[in-house]
Amino acid sequence: MANAHTVGDLRARGWQRKSVKQELRDNLIARLRKGDSFLPGIVGYDDTVVPQIENAILAGQDIIFLGERGQAKTRIARLLVGLLDEEIPVLAGCEINDDPLAPICAGCRQRLAEQGDKAAIEWIPRDRRYGEKLATPDITIADLIGEVDPIKVAEGRYLGDELTIHYGLLPRTHRGIFSLNELPDLAERIQVGLLNIMEERDVQIRGYKVRLPLDLYVVASANPEDYTNRGRIITPLKDRFGSQVRTHYPKKLDDEIAIMEAEQTVFGDGVATQCPDYMKQIVAELTHLARQSSDVSQRSGVSVRVSICNYENILASALKRAIRLREEIAVPRVSDLGALAASTVGKIELESVGDGNEEKLLGRLVQKAVHNVFGRRFGQPELDEVVAAFKAGASLHVSDAMPSDEYVKQLGQFPALRSAVVKLGATEAGAVASAVEFVLEGLHLAKKLNKDVQPGRSRYRS
Repeated sequence: MANAHTVGDLRARGWQRKSVKQELRDNLIARLRKGDSFLPGIVGYDDTVVPQIENAILAGQDIIFLGERGQAKTRIARLLVGLLDEEIPVLAGCEINDDPLAPICAGCRQRLAEQGDKAAIEWIPRDRRYGEKLATPDITIADLIGEVDPIKVAEGRYLGDELTIHYGLLPRTHRGIFSLNELPDLAERIQVGLLNIMEERDVQIRGYKVRLPLDLYVVASANPEDYTNRGRIITPLKDRFGSQVRTHYPKKLDDEIAIMEAEQTVFGDGVATQCPDYMKQIVAELTHLARQSSDVSQRSGVSVRVSICNYENILASALKRAIRLREEIAVPRVSDLGALAASTVGKIELESVGDGNEEKLLGRLVQKAVHNVFGRRFGQPELDEVVAAFKAGASLHVSDAMPSDEYVKQLGQFPALRSAVVKLGATEAGAVASAVEFVLEGLHLAKKLNKDVQPGRSRYRS
């Protein structure tokens, strides 16, 4: 089909037009038969959100995603483009991707009447069939639907001529997917203008008798907090969305970790980074604890971006140390968890406001996260020999600036701690340093060891 260059070529090859919803439905059915995912990279929604999206597409229903920030609503909308055909034919030069066999705009109908089967066509890929707009209070009907173009009027056309219209985003996404993010932020009078698009699938521009039967699949997103905080979705418009899909945060630590690893910013700077599993779990556990905390506003939510940025920050802290100490591998330690303040405090909202509340709360949550992960890694009697060695007078120093080799030396003088380090899979010096700090901090939080904190370093003792 791609070899067709004119309307006549297309007609001769027997091309059949489909609506966007039929196209999405057919391609989803093909994916389901093969067992392929149509939302690559989306984690934790297999048993909840994905089935609802599949039902909506198979039923030919527009979707509104309802959920707190950082729940992949926009990403899912963009990934739906993967269910469109690889490319479709349009009349060459058309602003609204008109169907070569059934054009809806006046200019294309006129050109087809004049040129017939000789009218040129072009093929556009699926990524050009997606339109997106972030709803803001200053959006106008002209932005979304269209307005009279004064330049075209100045060129000699009459105001009553349909060709004087400058099309907005919706007509320009004809035969595609249009996503409207944060819908409640859109002024109610503008939402009214979308009613025809959602139901009758046409547009009305000022007093013109213009009917454009647009072929669109409409996706919107909203945060539940916005219904009462910044605005609301008017009832008639909300009623026109066939399905409302409720998104959620990852329910499992493994899902949170998978998102962290997939979304982190990766640079090629010559220094390798290696993050132990327990450090990843601490970062994910911190986010989950924040989502359960009564001190944190759950109306605004605790975004997955908190986990991603925290993960990036502990890696950055470890990388900085490795560069300064000229170590080949950067491995995060418990002493690097102080770097989480910058990437956490600004992303959570507290129920009560007060000086220093955020830092104190974060400190408690970090300690609880380390304690929980430590408790899942080690049973009560496993480290009795380590505790006994400390009671016999042993002590260990740790620091975020201490070379990894120093930890290895201290471990050599502390045989009781070696088995715990081995259990954590630490073999390389940087991993040994991280494991030693994790075990010692875990014992401290379990009230088995005391910890003397000094500027730049700490000492664990009985």
